[in-house]
Amino acid sequence: MAADTAVVQAAIDALPEPPVVLGHSYGGSVITGVRGAAHLVYLAAFALDTGESAAGLGGASQQLKDAIVAEPDGSTTLHPSLAIDTLYGDCPEPLAARAVGLLRAQAPGCGRGVPQHHSWKKTPSTYVICAQDRAIIPGLQRTMASRCTDVREWQTGHSPFVGRPDLIVELLRELLPMYTA
Repeated sequence: MAADTAVVQAAIDALPEPPVVLGHSYGGSVITGVRGAAHLVYLAAFALDTGESAAGLGGASQQLKDAIVAEPDGSTTLHPSLAIDTLYGDCPEPLAARAVGLLRAQAPGCGRGVPQHHSWKKTPSTYVICAQDRAIIPGLQRTMASRCTDVREWQTGHSPFVGRPDLIVELLRELLPMYTA
């Protein structure tokens, strides 16, 4: 996670103005540790507190646990047919199949990192609960959402950027004018 956070931090640091940064799922762990964002958006994501890791919080549904395949090198992948229903069950089938084809292995220990900073404590933040999520239990999402400045709840599965990109665009169009001159 430290390496992932460093990559996002470098992108933020290279920008002339503080950006709105969106993290999805594990990506929430990453954006929690960055500094200099104007606004953080957690989309069915891990908004971690001091000492927490995504893996330590649990919250993975049994359906997601059943889809995980441990690889010999210690990385993990998702069984393709189970991934479609778990991550993209409310998305049109052709888009869901394409999205599964884009999935890559996660490195060993992914999700076990603990952020060094907790930017949601000082940076305005919006948490989007995906109430029909089959990957991260919505109850855990609600707990993490209570840490954020603003909370939205969408009746979507885990990946609304595939099945309902209009919702993402609408949210960002609402937030961006607050931070642009």
